[in-house]
Amino acid sequence: MTDLVTFGETMLRLSPPQQERLETADQYDVHIAGAESNVAVAAQRLGLDTAWLSKLPDSPVGRRVTGELRRHGVTVEVCWDDSDDGRQGTYYLEQGDIPRGNEVIYDRAGASITTLATGEVPEGLVEDADAIHTSGITPALSDRVETTTADLLERASDAGTTTCFDLNYRSKLWSHAEAQSVVTELFPDIDVLVVAQRDAEQVLGRTGDAVDVAASLTADHGFDVTVVTRGADGVVAATPDDEYVQGSFEASDAHPVGSGDSFVGGFLSQYLTTGSVPEGLEWGAATAALKRSVPGDIAVVSPSEVRELIRGETAAISR
Repeated sequence: MTDLVTFGETMLRLSPPQQERLETADQYDVHIAGAESNVAVAAQRLGLDTAWLSKLPDSPVGRRVTGELRRHGVTVEVCWDDSDDGRQGTYYLEQGDIPRGNEVIYDRAGASITTLATGEVPEGLVEDADAIHTSGITPALSDRVETTTADLLERASDAGTTTCFDLNYRSKLWSHAEAQSVVTELFPDIDVLVVAQRDAEQVLGRTGDAVDVAASLTADHGFDVTVVTRGADGVVAATPDDEYVQGSFEASDAHPVGSGDSFVGGFLSQYLTTGSVPEGLEWGAATAALKRSVPGDIAVVSPSEVRELIRGETAAISR
């Protein structure tokens, strides 16, 4: 039985090296990048047996994605698109120091995953797993994937599979009002909600102290756990009986992309294993901090590194 199935799009990320500009670069570093596959890799590397579900073009660029995920031990459950229109989504990331900042340009319209129907998903995949995770990015991709996301969460919930959802709002995919309408319809089938404090305010209309936001969402929607992330200020969580606060670990600003997904993977690696929310928050925060030192979108970390950071052991040359 699989511990965790994640469902969503994974793209190729093209980045000029050494913070060069997109318009002048003559070469690009290539990484794979997807919120749900990032979660799958982090959780797999930290001890869970994970699988990633998606749809990709049956092409060399599609196989570039699956090859990388398999390299990290993730089981790949891909519906292959062999049509002439099959397309691999990409995005361009231009990295820059202050005052320039980072720039993201997506090229994902018409990607194969936008055609994924519920009937294409292998029978029993989500029902037989211990947990399933997806994010607000996935239903925003197309009307068909919105339906598929709702169907899979409902099937998982009916089967007793733990369901986890990261709101993960993206303004380039939909408006606040559109996101609110869709994700709140999913709430009855969600056990664990992860939401950034800014998204809780802008999408869900929840203002005030983060602990109060987490507690009110748990009470209003019957979640087992609501996790509210606060960036450098750490993370809070609320269950029906308790509230928790976890600070952040000191981290680099070198590679922030993917740190939120790394938090979720670290959190689930412990929450699904031990049932402990505070232990999950601690591992999530440590995994996110470690990710910020690693290029690309994926948290290439180990359980021993997470434990060392939690214990407060400082970085040094390992001899």
